[in-house]
Amino acid sequence: MSSVPASSAQPSRPLTRNDYKTLSLSALGGALEFYDFVIFVFFAVVVGKLFFPPDMPDWLRGLQTFGIFAAGYLARPLGGIVMAHFGDLLGRKKMFTLSIFMMAVPTLIMGLLPTYAQIGLLAPLLLLLMRVIQGAAIGGEVPGAWVFVSEHVPARHIGYACGTLTSGLTAGILLGSLVATTINTLYTPEQVSDYAWRIPFLLGGVFGLLSVYLRRWLHETPVFAEMQQRKALAAEVPLRAVLRDHRGAIVLSMLLTWLLSAGVVVVILMTPTVLQTIYNFSPTVALQANSLAIVTLTLGCIASGALADRFGAGRVLFIGCALLLATSWTLYHSLFAHPEWLFELYALTGLFVGTIGVVPYVMVKAFPPVVRFSGLSFSYNVAYAVFGGLTPLAVSLLMKGSPMGPAYYVAILCVMGMGVGGYLWTRGR
Repeated sequence: MSSVPASSAQPSRPLTRNDYKTLSLSALGGALEFYDFVIFVFFAVVVGKLFFPPDMPDWLRGLQTFGIFAAGYLARPLGGIVMAHFGDLLGRKKMFTLSIFMMAVPTLIMGLLPTYAQIGLLAPLLLLLMRVIQGAAIGGEVPGAWVFVSEHVPARHIGYACGTLTSGLTAGILLGSLVATTINTLYTPEQVSDYAWRIPFLLGGVFGLLSVYLRRWLHETPVFAEMQQRKALAAEVPLRAVLRDHRGAIVLSMLLTWLLSAGVVVVILMTPTVLQTIYNFSPTVALQANSLAIVTLTLGCIASGALADRFGAGRVLFIGCALLLATSWTLYHSLFAHPEWLFELYALTGLFVGTIGVVPYVMVKAFPPVVRFSGLSFSYNVAYAVFGGLTPLAVSLLMKGSPMGPAYYVAILCVMGMGVGGYLWTRGR
């Protein structure tokens, strides 16, 4: 049984030059937008010192800075649902361009904001406002980008298209890491605190505005244009139809989003800190290994998407999660005795985190075109806000009991991923 909606089953033509242009422009825009969203993490300590009262205790300042970061996550569902609503009614391309504009402008403003010493309490409030707008933008960008590319390419290349776009998002994290490393290498801590912390934000704003310009060259998706022509757009609020008629697809998509968020948050974003605090690696070595893992993750996303086109998402998800379970367990378990294995093990684990390249493929096919953007956006953003926010907390609690905390959490998610993969495999989806 195939879950491909009839309207997207266009003739199985090969990918054209135009398809590759759409894919590369979309992935590049996604990378630059994700860079804008994550660059805050790399400068959270400096920003915390500049935007909160100097006499505030360190733990409280850290908590408030992290709170501002988390606000970006909490704003995702709202932004995603609103933009998806209009994406299903007015067109994918309009929202695709709006989301990147909504990300670029706040990032640019963050680089120009006066600090607490200059305008007092208004400084953290403005920072929070910019972060909320960024969160709303990323909530619309990620699901919108998956829908956009999947509706442009032939049905038999949807996995490759979604995997390529996801690799663009992970490349944005790598870009953030490289820019942060460069800034901290070129400038002294005093210079970073004084003015150099602004450079990555200003760069991000410029990158974003360039992407807005580049997206002018993209066309509306054939699937949406066809629905518009046939006057087959949603006759009611798309989200209402999703919640009433597609509950199974919502549950499936939310479970897969949990797997995706855990892979990225635990293995990529939290592990560099774990390597330094528990395994006593230097910050430089931890970040170098992390950069290598992000490179292999980017390649893994493209490979798993392409394999899903060939062998089906269920099979790729089942085998990919089994391999991720084996490599991540080995990584966290053997570094105490064999620290020299770090680079090889972290690179392999990153490669199999790339199994998440299958996730958007399954979600795109789970919803019919008429409510696809709303269904995917609601499931992904609500699940990411909950699980993306709770994962660091859960891993920290597990680590209180055992240094293998991250391994336990990833293992639980891999078993769940294998369960979902097995279900899709047996259903022939």
